[in-house]
Amino acid sequence: MIKSMTGFGKSEVQLADKVITIEVKSLNSKQADIGLRIPNQYKSKEIELRNLLSQSLNRGKIDFSMYSESAGENSSVKINKDLALSYYAQIKQLEPSLGDTLSTEMISILLRMPDVMNTDKAELDESEWTTIHQGVVAAIANMDEHRISEGKNLEKDLLKNLNSIGDRLLVITELDKIRMGKIRERLEKAVSEMKEGLVDKNRFEQELIFYIEKLDINEEKVRLKIHLDYFLQTLKEEQYPGKKLGFIGQEIGREINTIGSKANDADIQKIVVQMKDELEKIKEQSLNVL
Repeated sequence: MIKSMTGFGKSEVQLADKVITIEVKSLNSKQADIGLRIPNQYKSKEIELRNLLSQSLNRGKIDFSMYSESAGENSSVKINKDLALSYYAQIKQLEPSLGDTLSTEMISILLRMPDVMNTDKAELDESEWTTIHQGVVAAIANMDEHRISEGKNLEKDLLKNLNSIGDRLLVITELDKIRMGKIRERLEKAVSEMKEGLVDKNRFEQELIFYIEKLDINEEKVRLKIHLDYFLQTLKEEQYPGKKLGFIGQEIGREINTIGSKANDADIQKIVVQMKDELEKIKEQSLNVL
């Protein structure tokens, strides 16, 4: 079973005086690239959160957000009156025409100034954090379910495209028999038309062997089949096969390209183009496999 790197998870934690909303989402990435947006009150838990996300989600471009919303009358929102007055005094110096009365617009501006509104408690409540931590675990589990669901679709597409390449390899094998037969016929005809004594037989045999080896694609066909089987084995057996599938895809591409260049046959080269198209889909899909 494979997992997609793309996923989304969410949970809510109800506390005495507020509701904490936790969201986790991820996209594909070569490494674990974690971004956190959390209230200042929980900044001391940033390393703990990063470790938890890294261990649980392995890799991906992971965005973690935590939002706090006050509930009921026990709100911890406080206005820093001294700081607000200080801002106001400085604004008055810049703009004498403001007058002595605070307008509604001015109040709105002052309340948006840095640190005037303080919604965080001075100290972190550890029992509260225990509940929030459970919410984080729940959001991660929710996202993991999403990754598994997306992974099933990815696996289905990968197998379809992989089997398509395998089927076309069988077609190439049959076409290659016809191709080699035609080559032998051309060579035999050329040899029969040569006049005795005009050709160095030893040199001719060496050139003939070289020519046949240059056109022979049996080794490439065998290696391609091995790579296809290894891709399938990796897909089925490894927990996080994404990176390895990418490397195997590169090897598959090399063999397909060599078959196309050595075959020197229009029918086989058409099949090779189709195989390349399927391989590009596989490479794109592999980038999103965890």
